[in-house]
Amino acid sequence: MADIMTSTISLDQRDADLTTSRVAAAPRDRIADDMAMLRAAVELTRDLNPPKPIIYWTDLLLSAGIGYAALAAAILLASPGWAVLAGVVAVLALYRAGSFIHELTHIKHSAVPWFRFGWNLLIGLPLMVPSFTYEGVHTLHHARTRYGTAEDPEYLPLALMKPWSLPLFIMASLVAPVALLFRFAVLSPLAAISPKIRTIVIGRLSALSINPAFERRAPEGALLRQWRWQAAGCSVFAIALLGSVAAGIVPLRGFLIFMAIASGVAVLNQVRTLVAHLWENEGEAMTVTAQYLDSVNVPPPALLPALWAPVGLRYHALHHLLPSLPYHALGEAHRRLAGALDANSPYHRANYPGLPGLVRKIVISTMRARPAA
Repeated sequence: MADIMTSTISLDQRDADLTTSRVAAAPRDRIADDMAMLRAAVELTRDLNPPKPIIYWTDLLLSAGIGYAALAAAILLASPGWAVLAGVVAVLALYRAGSFIHELTHIKHSAVPWFRFGWNLLIGLPLMVPSFTYEGVHTLHHARTRYGTAEDPEYLPLALMKPWSLPLFIMASLVAPVALLFRFAVLSPLAAISPKIRTIVIGRLSALSINPAFERRAPEGALLRQWRWQAAGCSVFAIALLGSVAAGIVPLRGFLIFMAIASGVAVLNQVRTLVAHLWENEGEAMTVTAQYLDSVNVPPPALLPALWAPVGLRYHALHHLLPSLPYHALGEAHRRLAGALDANSPYHRANYPGLPGLVRKIVISTMRARPAA
């Protein structure tokens, strides 16, 4: 919660600061598109568009291999110190492997054959975040007329909400693995026999979204086929896992460590989500440039974003300019654009030095935001 002000002068000053800041910055829905930046983004990166399967597969297999080896070490090591260290490695590696779900929503699957299937077997099913929970959802976030509106499944005006909403936003991810276990072990089988439960599960419990008002439409065609086998696979895994723990086949300690590491992955992703945008839009449709400026790049020389924003997520603003560009090309695209566009270009205004400053920025924004009428 924001600190309680002790005088009328303090309250007046706070309101004055807010008014000044809002007058100084044009509303993001009124920011005109910078055509020079948009043209440069397309023209300077044409040769970077094809995804490279060898990079995708090598990165995924190494990340998943390190992650599961570290998970096994965290469970088996007797030394608490080494077990905790192994757990941290497992969180970082499995988070990186899991982040490829973002790439799955943008690449043409024929360009990287069998990658979606392989990712689901390695990560989607064991962590109970199958790709159907993101495919058909994330693309709505990139729709020109949906971004930042009530119809965007991945947007909340967090910077304009109460300060307590930020820790609540992070803490909610702690229980994500438990919720996913319940969803696939209990609700999926019930949804198979109950049309009423099926409607609720499809509409409200089948999307990786942060907008509580978002309701998903029932899948059709190819997505329906993907949905069915992935949901069935997750359900079998979740039931088998719980059954194995109940039967004593999987030790309770190992199960709890697995759940703790899965929670760590979810929390890390939620922290990254918290600073992926400035979250300052109040529901109006925005231009592409306005969407870019509401998004965040954390480019080099910062090193830690490679851990908390992997697989190209450190270039999230650039990704909103060029959503089809593969993750391994974003670094080169950024170097080209940063070098070609002059200092006055809005391109440079979406680049930030690191996580602490971004967290501080959104916290201050919540403290300045006016309460809803």
